[in-house]
Amino acid sequence: MDAEKLYMELAGAVVDMDEKAAAELSQRVIEEKFDAYEAIDRGLARGMERAGALFEEEEYFVPELLLCSDAMNAGIDVLKPHLAQSGAPVKRRGVIGVIEGDTHDIGKNLVRIMLEAAGFEMIDLGRDVPPGVFVDRAVETGAELILISSLMTTTADGMAEVIRLLDERGLRGSHKVAVGGGPVSQAFADRIGADGYGRNAADAVRLCRRLVGATV
Repeated sequence: MDAEKLYMELAGAVVDMDEKAAAELSQRVIEEKFDAYEAIDRGLARGMERAGALFEEEEYFVPELLLCSDAMNAGIDVLKPHLAQSGAPVKRRGVIGVIEGDTHDIGKNLVRIMLEAAGFEMIDLGRDVPPGVFVDRAVETGAELILISSLMTTTADGMAEVIRLLDERGLRGSHKVAVGGGPVSQAFADRIGADGYGRNAADAVRLCRRLVGATV
């Protein structure tokens, strides 16, 4: 089997939500001495991109997207130990979390999954995260991106506080801030001075690529 055909089958395993096939095909990548990073990028991640498109088209929903993610991760677990030998590029890094006062994290988890599939290194801060923690963790980890979500109108203004803290500490130029969630809109993002707004998980990937000028 040639490499490209194998990568296509890996993508198909992710779209088909088939963990076993994703792991077995990833093992075949190693046995055939193909490039582990290419298998993730052109196989597993490509499959997750297709799943994201199906999600946008409302052919897949949250349960299907999570199962696709499980299949992708099954393959990544096999390939990850071989990445060092494959010369994988340095990943662009971001922190992501749900703003203080909100514990709804399904949307945040989907965005993280999609960004990791697209090659970003994401540091998940979890739920109910104070504004200052977003800033502190971004500084500590050297993250270029700060991604904040909320599903409650009563907590969305905490996103503005993150940007205020960045301004106060003279850090605004070092971190791009993107926001998303049910009560959030492009108009809201513009009002608080965010760098972008993601309508859904697939849109968030496109936005983050644009914000960091990345081709990951």
